[in-house]
Amino acid sequence: MALRTLFTFPDPVNEKAARTVAAGVVALSAAAIAARQPWLLVVLAAGFWARVLTGPTLSPLGRLATSVIAPALGEPRPVPGPPKRFAQGVGAAFSSAAVLLWFGAGAHVPALAVTGALAGAASLEAALGLCLGCKIFGALMRVGLIPASVCEACADISLRHPEPRREPVHT
Repeated sequence: MALRTLFTFPDPVNEKAARTVAAGVVALSAAAIAARQPWLLVVLAAGFWARVLTGPTLSPLGRLATSVIAPALGEPRPVPGPPKRFAQGVGAAFSSAAVLLWFGAGAHVPALAVTGALAGAASLEAALGLCLGCKIFGALMRVGLIPASVCEACADISLRHPEPRREPVHT
């Protein structure tokens, strides 16, 4: 596999796969919190970094979601990739913060609180399809901090919801 291909993120993304990954994040976060197992925080952070850098390619959870679970859920539901990559980046930041709090500062309760916040956001994605990272991405586009060229489908709603083709009316 070429290095250039390895470090790509899919665009569009199958929303069913994204929601499946989010459910896995919820399960892993809940396990880390309930069992107070810091190694699970490392696994969580590594998964987010793998998905940010390579999409599902190097993420076991991403591979399972895109190759097995999402196809079993029926037709894909394509959504723009850049907001999802941004959301994975937010997850990488939160999960990395939890790892640093636990191992670097010995602040176990704050580490678990950050993990709980991550689980809450992932729960919204998994259960409702509400991606908080994607909402932040959209807000940053609206204020000009993320240029429209980063996600043309995000900037132009007609690309996301094309007009249905209409057959000519014969009278």
